Amino acid sequence: MRFQAPQLGALGVTFTAFRAMQFVSLVAIIGLVANFINEIVTSERDAPDVLVGTLAVASIATLYVSISYILYYDGLLPLVIAGGIDLALLVAAIVVAVTIGKPLSMLRCQLLPQPSDPTQTFTMSISARDYASAAARYNNYLALITTDQPHCYEVKAVWGLSIALCVLFAFSAVVCVGLWRRIKAFAAAPPKDIEG
Repeated sequence: MRFQAPQLGALGVTFTAFRAMQFVSLVAIIGLVANFINEIVTSERDAPDVLVGTLAVASIATLYVSISYILYYDGLLPLVIAGGIDLALLVAAIVVAVTIGKPLSMLRCQLLPQPSDPTQTFTMSISARDYASAAARYNNYLALITTDQPHCYEVKAVWGLSIALCVLFAFSAVVCVGLWRRIKAFAAAPPKDIEG
């Protein structure tokens, strides 16, 4: 039994490459954000909504990217619907990038202190677990990213990967529509007559 991807030319190869880059970016985002949330929860604090939302969006997108590529590989992916879902994930990635990046755009990580004792610095930088207002939870997020250089660089990495996902989902939506048109044109073409 031999596995072979659909032969759809440059568009098919582009779709495969975009799905691979999306998958790698999403897994990296999940790993970084899960690490943040683990540090926060370990220090008995509430995780900022920004990070929880980012983790949820990245997890759903990873599931979609995996399933859609399997369906594409088997020739069962409804490409117009996939293009629409890619556009929806583009919007979600834009929201994540803007929400995470709002306080990061002017932040210079190199000016922050080096970590001394990671658990003590991290624990002291954010407030205790309570039912705080949205503004207080946002201030906890600001305190998290300005704790030290590693936290700042890691959040900036998540922000950069979110921006990259915006580009990848925009192009993959266009590629889905192109693949749909190619398959539709191929199916509508009359069969070639050899005896002619």
